[in-house]
Amino acid sequence: MTETKRKSALGLMVIAILFVALNLRPAISSIGPMLEPIRNDLNLSNSEVSLLTAIPVFCMGLFAPLAIVFGRKFGMKRSIAFLLSIIGVFTLLRGFLPNYPTLLISAFFIGVAIAVISPLLSAIIKHNFSTRTPALIGVYSFGMGLGASLAAGLTGVLYTVFNWPLAIASWSLLSIVAIIIWLRVEQPTEEKVEKKERKNLHESPLKNKRAWYMLLFFGFQSSLFFSMLTWLAPIAIDKGMTVLAAGGVLTLMTAVQIVGNISIPLFFDRFPNRFVWILLVLISGSIGVLLLIFGTLNIVWLAAAFIGVALGGLFPIALLMPLDETTTADRANSWTAMTQSGGYMISAFMPFIIGIIYDRTGNHDITLVLFLSFIALMLIFAILLYKKN
Repeated sequence: MTETKRKSALGLMVIAILFVALNLRPAISSIGPMLEPIRNDLNLSNSEVSLLTAIPVFCMGLFAPLAIVFGRKFGMKRSIAFLLSIIGVFTLLRGFLPNYPTLLISAFFIGVAIAVISPLLSAIIKHNFSTRTPALIGVYSFGMGLGASLAAGLTGVLYTVFNWPLAIASWSLLSIVAIIIWLRVEQPTEEKVEKKERKNLHESPLKNKRAWYMLLFFGFQSSLFFSMLTWLAPIAIDKGMTVLAAGGVLTLMTAVQIVGNISIPLFFDRFPNRFVWILLVLISGSIGVLLLIFGTLNIVWLAAAFIGVALGGLFPIALLMPLDETTTADRANSWTAMTQSGGYMISAFMPFIIGIIYDRTGNHDITLVLFLSFIALMLIFAILLYKKN
């Protein structure tokens, strides 16, 4: 392959990674704006409707290890194409069979598909962009954030034009675009490179304490993200904001986060010290939470911006940890599968737990303390991970 063709192939792969990543959140985040119409139309309880967002996140943790099986048995290109079709089919099914069993089943299979795709994408980035890993992780995390924001912001608009089944089913179109682009990507060659590596199955990340530090770090950054996504607007409303203004606060946080997803990793090559970056973004998150605790109503906007910076940096850093630790795509897949498996299982029901605490206390004082505790725990595991031996 000539240098020009090689660069063209890698350029297409970057675009394909972006579009695959765009599909990893809309099927989940599109449910949030439609919770009330779904609950009323299907006569569901609050606990029943909350499962529609809890199940896929839990599946993202439980089934992430399947990425190892898919990658080794079917290859990464075919696996991702098949799993994108699963996301598309079950998202579309919601529009044709708008009942609670269909929503639960689709939430399960979509969660499984996302669980397997995520580590596979990290492994592909590790193999094909070993010298530009941070930048590609930025593209990956940017795509996920953009997909989540588009679905959260536009599903309500689609609802006013159509109805809630078509509004949430319309996001299946993204998978069609992604599959078309992905199938044009040349088959990654990781299978040829990794055969010797695969014989070393005894070197499981489960036996490595550093992998466990990464798992816990990923779990608490994910807990902070999903909890903020669920509860920042209610916290702002409790402080006296209108529902519209609180939605604006949440939009600001996610917008800053998306900018952070793509921009912060671009500085990693020039300033590669991961611990310093973790410290900076955790300080930003701490300032944001403290402003929520002690600040006035108008300060909530500033708090959301600081929190957005933290979330924008933490996710790509957490994605990079297994890639920094490993030397091959196969091992990167194994380490990423483990960290995301345990991490998403930790975070899956954290917003639900916060809701139970809020029901009992009637305020968000404990919620805000929990946010600070997530940050403190991330700092502890970062220190353990990056301390000099």
